[in-house]
Amino acid sequence: TGIQHRLDEANASGESRDQQSGDEAGDSSAEASSASSDQDGLRDLLNSIAEKRQQQLDNLPDDPAGQIRELQQYDFMDQQARQKFQELVDQLQQQMLNQTFQGMQQSLGEMSPEQIAETRQMMSELNDMLEARSRGEDPGFEQFMHKWGHYFGNDIRSLEDLIEHMRQQTAAMQQLMDSMSAEQRGELQGIMQAIMQDPGLQQEMARMQQNLQQMMRPEDWRRSYDFSGDESLSLQQAMRMLDRMNELDELEKEFKDVRDWSDFAEIDQDNVQELLGEDAREQMDQLGQLAQVLEDAGYIKKNRRGFELTPQGVRKIGEKALTDIFAQLKRDRIGSHEINRMGGAGERTDTSKPYEFGDPFLLDLESTVMNAVQREGRGTPLKIAPADFEVYRTEYSTRSSTVLMIDMSRSMFYSDSFTSAKRIALALDSLIRSKYPRDTLELVGFSYIAEPLKQADLPTLTWNEYQYGTNMQHGFQIARQMLARHKGSNRQIIIITDGEPTAHIENGQVYFNWPPMPRTFQETLREVVRCTRDGIKINTFMLERTPMMIEFVNDLMRINGGRVFYATPDRLGEYILVDYVANKRRWVS
Repeated sequence: TGIQHRLDEANASGESRDQQSGDEAGDSSAEASSASSDQDGLRDLLNSIAEKRQQQLDNLPDDPAGQIRELQQYDFMDQQARQKFQELVDQLQQQMLNQTFQGMQQSLGEMSPEQIAETRQMMSELNDMLEARSRGEDPGFEQFMHKWGHYFGNDIRSLEDLIEHMRQQTAAMQQLMDSMSAEQRGELQGIMQAIMQDPGLQQEMARMQQNLQQMMRPEDWRRSYDFSGDESLSLQQAMRMLDRMNELDELEKEFKDVRDWSDFAEIDQDNVQELLGEDAREQMDQLGQLAQVLEDAGYIKKNRRGFELTPQGVRKIGEKALTDIFAQLKRDRIGSHEINRMGGAGERTDTSKPYEFGDPFLLDLESTVMNAVQREGRGTPLKIAPADFEVYRTEYSTRSSTVLMIDMSRSMFYSDSFTSAKRIALALDSLIRSKYPRDTLELVGFSYIAEPLKQADLPTLTWNEYQYGTNMQHGFQIARQMLARHKGSNRQIIIITDGEPTAHIENGQVYFNWPPMPRTFQETLREVVRCTRDGIKINTFMLERTPMMIEFVNDLMRINGGRVFYATPDRLGEYILVDYVANKRRWVS
């Protein structure tokens, strides 16, 4: 490492100079022996000193930390070697202190005893201030910064800023240590202990570390980064790199936490430019103008709370979701449906067939005449026989009423299933409006309780973050009441969920428990029985397969006769739309 290389240079210089001093002492003693016998004693003394110094250098420990400790006690005979070693220690002192106080880089030069004493006093007063804050007393921040502000720079305007600054630096140092191997970590800790020889400074640093640990967030200790490559870094360079990586993590968290335009507007665009570059800043500016573009296009409008989607905007999102899902179906070759049933009335198609008794008499005149010509040959008048008749085929379609039940519990959000469910609801709504206008689609959201939803609310709909529970019973009850208004049509409930029921309503009271109570399963299945008696099919789309979930769904399927599918969030749309279309279309002859 760089530290080891500098130590080797100091050792080599010390060995060379000490040996040279011993040789010069021997030469001087030889020349002086003729003048005075007293010089013999001086020569032996110098030779003895040189041998001891050489022995000390030969016996230095192998690790840098041990070498620093021993060389601090070593009496260099050569001033140049002493200076090289002292420069190394001074540099290490500065880098270690700069991991907590970046402003010290400018104020600390070659640390003298007076400067160390000043640093120790500053840290003592800083600790007093932090401890006063923790006791709820006035910390005296203004007085502290007036006296010691030059250590911290101009960006610290409050005690909270100072604490955050030190918290980030301490977290970065901890992350650097966590990213090292055990051998590297022990070596660095040994070096730190070796260069901080002042007992008072050691005590204040330990005291400050304890104060900062009480203010650290759990994620600060969990973060670590893997380093690789051949380029070595100094401690200061590593700290700067970790600072930047932490800033990128914080920026990523800010983007993930954006829920509306007000959150987006609070992101510091200057910080985005500094961390991600000018292109990212321009993209931020474009996103900032997006609301005006959408408003001009008629997709959103302002209200008291900000913006809301117009009906045109909702349709546009649904059309886009529908296009995306069916594009995926085309790529995956999903959606080729078999012809299962012939006969019955329906809408005319473009293909024809020989007429059979009972068929609607939708005559294909061109095919009928051609059949007669082929049978009679040329000549007039042309005689048409009953066997010549061809009629158009009809497509049998039913009118359906559907309630889509969407699980709005916390787990749906964490697995990103809630976003998929919203996308499917918009696509299904768009499909029905454009292709099956006689059908109806209504929505129910359920978590702790269930409630009807409007299509216009779907794009901005969010999960229930304040209450726990998966109350399917209440959802089935509301869906059944909605479908009761649509007599004489095929009625179904499509439920999207990632868990078994954990809540139910009894005597007007909501009961929640985890793990689920048997009573919750019983009350939910009672509502399934009521739906079955009313002729309502329940089709379940499971996003998770736990033992309790499978047990409940098996009971539901046994009672209701509906179908059960297991799908991942990214393929959920394909399953639901294909299944819906498959149940709408039948060929007849």
